[in-house]
Amino acid sequence: MPLHIGIKVERKSLSMQTRLAHFLIPDNMEKKKESLGEVLNGDRLTFAPYKLEFLADKKDAKVVCKKRLTKEEVAQFRTAIALDYYIQMYYDDLPIWAFIGKIDKEGSYDPNEFKYHIYTMFHFEIFYHKDRVIEINLRADPYVTANVTNDEEVDVEFLYTVMWKATNIPFEKRMDKYKMSSSLPHHLEIHWFSIMNSCVTIFIVMSCLGTIYMRVLRRDIYKLAQDEEFIDNQEETGWKSLHGDVFRYPKCTYLLSSALGCGTQLLAVVVAILSLGVLGVFQPYDRGVLPTALIIIYAITSAVAGFSAVSFYHQLEGSNWLRILLLTGGIFSCPLFLTFFFLNTVAIKYGSTAALPLGTIVVILLLWVLLALPSLLLGALSGKRIKSEFQAPCHTTKCPREVPPQRWYRSIIMQMALAGILPFAVIYIELYYIFASVWGHRIYTIYGILFVVFILLLITTALVSVAMTYFQLAAEDHEWWWRSFLCGGSTGLYIFGYSFYYYFSRSDMSGFMQTSFFFGYMACVSYGVFLMLGTIGFRACLLFVRLLYGSIKCE
Repeated sequence: MPLHIGIKVERKSLSMQTRLAHFLIPDNMEKKKESLGEVLNGDRLTFAPYKLEFLADKKDAKVVCKKRLTKEEVAQFRTAIALDYYIQMYYDDLPIWAFIGKIDKEGSYDPNEFKYHIYTMFHFEIFYHKDRVIEINLRADPYVTANVTNDEEVDVEFLYTVMWKATNIPFEKRMDKYKMSSSLPHHLEIHWFSIMNSCVTIFIVMSCLGTIYMRVLRRDIYKLAQDEEFIDNQEETGWKSLHGDVFRYPKCTYLLSSALGCGTQLLAVVVAILSLGVLGVFQPYDRGVLPTALIIIYAITSAVAGFSAVSFYHQLEGSNWLRILLLTGGIFSCPLFLTFFFLNTVAIKYGSTAALPLGTIVVILLLWVLLALPSLLLGALSGKRIKSEFQAPCHTTKCPREVPPQRWYRSIIMQMALAGILPFAVIYIELYYIFASVWGHRIYTIYGILFVVFILLLITTALVSVAMTYFQLAAEDHEWWWRSFLCGGSTGLYIFGYSFYYYFSRSDMSGFMQTSFFFGYMACVSYGVFLMLGTIGFRACLLFVRLLYGSIKCE
C-alpha cells in the first residue's frame, strides 16, 4: 500500500497551495495520476520513499535519503519553518501531517537569536482492524533534527520508523474522527445559536408583514371589494393607483430573463450540492469529489437556465430567443472563465500547484462544449415550445404613469443597502466557518446545518424583498421589476464586503498571488450569490404583486 506525499507545502491558516522546494522529493520518484477534482484542488502527489508494508514493523530507524543542503536551500527551509509550513501525506486515503521543523527560542525574544531545526526522524503509528487500515498517525522526533540557523551547507539524513497496532474500530467508522472535528459541542452551540437567531429574524419580518396586511392591505382590499359606485367615488392613492402600470414590462427584458435563468441554475446547483452533502457523499479528505461534482452538476443544470430564461422571455412577448440563449450561457460563465484564465496565468508565473495544466483546461472546455452547451440548448428549446402567457390580473394602460419624485431613502442604493442586512445577518456566523474551510484548513462536514441555514436565507431574502416592494408600491413607484431583483441579490455584495474583513483580520494571506486568488474567486462567488438571491427576491415579489392586485377589482 503506497504512501502518497504532496510536493506541496501548505502554510497554517491558509489554503493557498505552493510548491515545495524540489530538494524534498527525489527526482526519480513516481508521480500519482490525479483526478479532475484533485487537479482543481492543486494536489500534485507523488509516491513517497517511505516503505509502509502491511503489518511490517520497523522499530529500528530506516534511512529514507541523505542530502547535502546548499546555502540557498537552508535559507528556504528556515523561512518555511518560521511561517509554520507543513507537509501533508496520504496513506490508504487517510491524511497525515508533519511540520517541517521547529524554532528553538531558548528563552529569548530576539528573533536574531532563534535557532531553526529541521525534523529528520518521523515515527509512523498505524492502526488496523483485520486486513484494513483504520488510522495512521505521524510524529516527528523533536530530539533528532538538523540545525539550519546559519547560512551554510548542512548534511541531512532523513530517518523513519513504523509501528502497527490492532484496533477494534471497524473500517466503516474510520473517518468519524475527522467528521467530529467540525461537530464539537462548542461549535454546534454556535451553529444552533445562529439558526435560532435566524428564526427570530424571520419571525420579526413575518410579524411586520402580517401587521401591514392586517391593518393596511386588508382594509384597502375590503374597501375596493365594495360595489362599483363606491369605487367610482373614491380617489385611488398609493399602491391602489398602480393597477394599470404595475405589470408593465420592464426595460431590458432580455437581460432580466437571462439573469433569472442563470440565478435559477445556480439555485439548483447549490441545492444539489447540499443534498449530496447531507446524504454523506462528500467525506472528509475525499480529494477532488466536491469540485468534480460541482462542475458536472453545473453543466447538467444548464438546461434549467435555458428553460427558465427562454420561457420567461416569451411570457414577456420576446421573440429573439437565440440572443437570450447566448446571454444566459455567458452572463456568469464568461466572467468566471476570464477570472480563471487570469489567475491561472498568475499561478503559472509563480510556479504554484494551483496552476492547471493544459490537459485539465482542455477537459473543462470539452465538458462545457459537449455537456453544458447542449443542455442549455435543450432547455431553451423546451422553454420555447411551451407557450405560456404572462399571468397579469390587471390590464396595463397604454400610457405609462409618471413616477412621482421619491425621497432619498427610497433610492435604489439605499433600498439595496437595507435589503441585504437581514439576509447577511442570517448567514454571518456560518459564513465564517465556510471561509475557514475553503480558505483555511478547517474541516466542514455539517451539511445538514448548512442546508437549514440556506433555507432560512432564502426565506429571509424573499420576505425582505416583498417588504421593500410593498413600500415602493405604496410610494406610487410601479417600476419594481429590476429593483426587486437588485434588492434580493444585495446580500452578495455584503458577502464580498465580508471577504475584505476576513482577508485582513482573519487570515495571514499576503502577496499578489494570494490576494488575486482570494478576491478574484470571491468576486465570482459573490456575483453568483447575487444572481441566485436576486432570482429568489424577484420570484417572491412577482407572486406577491399578483396576489395583491388579483384580490381587487380593476377595470
